[in-house]
Order: sequence, then C-alpha cells, then structure tokens
Amino acid sequence: MIYRFRILLDNDTNEDVFRDIEIRETDSLEDLHNVITQSFGFDGLEMASFYVSNDEWEQGEEISMLDVSEGQDSVRLMNETSLNDVVHEAQTKLIYIYDFLNMWTFLVELAEIVEEAEGADYPNLMFVHGQVPDAAPEKNFEAEDFNDFDEFDDDIDVDDYDNLDFDENWN
Repeated sequence: MIYRFRILLDNDTNEDVFRDIEIRETDSLEDLHNVITQSFGFDGLEMASFYVSNDEWEQGEEISMLDVSEGQDSVRLMNETSLNDVVHEAQTKLIYIYDFLNMWTFLVELAEIVEEAEGADYPNLMFVHGQVPDAAPEKNFEAEDFNDFDEFDDDIDVDDYDNLDFDENWN
C-alpha cells in the first residue's frame, strides 16, 4: 500500500507551505525524513525527530534519528521503524522537527492510503505549494501570563527562605 502524506510547515504566517508525498507503507521513518528534507530544500544533515501526535497535534512518543539516550530508556529510531508501525487509519498524525537549533517544525498527516501504481517510483513528490522561508519561523514559547508556567501551583514562595521548611542538618 502507498501512504499519501501532506507535510505542512508549521508557521505563524498566513501563507501555507506544504508538500504532498507518496511513500510505501513499509518504508522507514528515515525514508520519510529523507523525502521531507529533499522536498523542502534542506541538506538533511541536521538532527531530526518524529513525534507521534493526536488529533490536537500534541507531541507524543519520540522517534529519533540517532539514539542519544546515553544508556537510559532508549528511544525508537527512524531507521528501525516502518511507517505502518506508527501511522495507520486510526493514527494519522506525526510532528516532524528538523534542525533542533532552528526548530523547523512540520505537521505530517496521512491523507490517503492507496494501491501501489504499477511502474511508479516511490517515494514520490506529488505536489508543492508555497516557498520555504529563508529562516525557520519564530516559535513563541511564552505564555500570556507567567503563572501559566506554574506546574505545581502550590502557593510556595521559593524566595522566602525562612518559611521553606528546610532542614539545614539533613545529612
């Protein structure tokens, strides 16, 4: 079977930049990485990862280009993971991040599953829309309100050393 993907550059402008790609369901995520970088005009030499995503485009499990876990919990690798292991009719979305210094971010969505066309070469770049900007779109990682970052929400003032209940002789 052939997977048809739409790969959309995640940017904050009103201009859509996307590529439609066909690739075999048995190809690896590394193959998809290669066709994405080529179709958007990148050299493909920077680090990249795919992330399984839900319908709200929330980042899930990482599937990395290289294992940088340093002996801790190992991550799945692109070259060892076939597309049909992570993408199917019930799981259609991936987030792809290329070049972690510049954070080129792409939304990858399975649009269609079709029969392989006889004599066709895959992967296949089907459609190109929009120009890739010279620099990665800026990402705004700030919350509108600083309190949005308070994951503990425990009303403790960490600057108030006298009331932190710290035992100086703990050892």
